[in-house]
Amino acid sequence: MSDENTHGQGLKSLDTALAVLSYLAAQGGPQTLSDIGRGCSMPPSKVHRYLASFVNAGLVQQQGRSGQYDLGQGALQIGLAALARHDFVNAAADGLAGLSSDTGMTVLLSVWANQGATVVRWERGAAPTDTSMGLGTTLPLLTSATGRVFLAWGPPRAIAPVRDTQLRRLARQPNLLLDIEPSKSSVAELAERTRARGFASIEGRFIPGLVAAAAPILDWQSEAQGAVTLVGTDPAAVAEAAAQTDLLLAYCAAKSVVRENAKV
Repeated sequence: MSDENTHGQGLKSLDTALAVLSYLAAQGGPQTLSDIGRGCSMPPSKVHRYLASFVNAGLVQQQGRSGQYDLGQGALQIGLAALARHDFVNAAADGLAGLSSDTGMTVLLSVWANQGATVVRWERGAAPTDTSMGLGTTLPLLTSATGRVFLAWGPPRAIAPVRDTQLRRLARQPNLLLDIEPSKSSVAELAERTRARGFASIEGRFIPGLVAAAAPILDWQSEAQGAVTLVGTDPAAVAEAAAQTDLLLAYCAAKSVVRENAKV
């Protein structure tokens, strides 16, 4: 059989469609039809046909009045399914239930995906917290304990564009960034302080009634492959030298693969 739309072992039209989806996945947020067309070197009318199919499949969603396009729930489910099959995620998650039991807090495992710190495992604590977070939630880089772990230990090339985008947004709403100034220098100082402490913590000022502490799981390059986060309601539980944070640090150290003499 032959098909003018085929080449080698694949289909040219499918390759083109997937290039559109890959472009959208690589962006920091929703994109206009014109932006996607320019980014993919395609006329908007052609891009629109591919996007319409993706919308029908749930892989892409169109934002309300703006009409911009972004990844949809279908893409999220595929991404989570792929992550769930990743050996690192399974190894890092083995023991989360015990950590939750020992600390009495809800425990999250997050990885860097989808342009942010994405929750891929969730163990509810003895006293469930009232929160809308769940599997697939992408946590902000600058205003969450989990995000700040990736700010401090994440791969710089992946982190920098997200940092810059969030700084631009926070510059317009400085009241949302309560403990630092919305500037690169202030963010760099925050990352340095976080590395010196070994973990990040957020008190209830960002999410009223909730506190969190997060620490990295490091690879041999001392970069964060993931973050483990404790979520609860007692500020004392996320303080330095608290029993809960000591357990968190010990858990992450045991799951990390670091060079000799490297510090978590």
